[in-house]
Amino acid sequence: MAVVFISPKQRQKMFFTAITIVFLLILLIFTLSVFLSKPKTSSVNLVFNKPKVDINMGLFESEEFQNLQPFMGMELQFQYTAHKQGEDDEDGFVYAESEKKAREILQELGYIISKLKEVQKGRDNPFTPYF
Repeated sequence: MAVVFISPKQRQKMFFTAITIVFLLILLIFTLSVFLSKPKTSSVNLVFNKPKVDINMGLFESEEFQNLQPFMGMELQFQYTAHKQGEDDEDGFVYAESEKKAREILQELGYIISKLKEVQKGRDNPFTPYF
């Protein structure tokens, strides 16, 4: 029978320690090779080609530009209650750019305005069905 001075548990402990040390050395070498490496230099020269753009400012003096009309303003919807001389109240809607313009339109039609207010857009609860 052979005389063994190292017990099996001690041998197993040394084996795992050696494997751990080798693993850590490989990990250290890999980490250092990644983090200490420098990027490769490239010899690409940046070239800027200036675009050939010619802006014709004479367009602003042309007759077509001078005759342009501005866009119409967005018309708002107003709900009114009004009556003509000697008639009952009438409800309706009128479209105008402002409340002042709506009043002028109704007065031109001969109405005496008792109530005029802007109609709010949208609905309080958008999830209610229309029917």
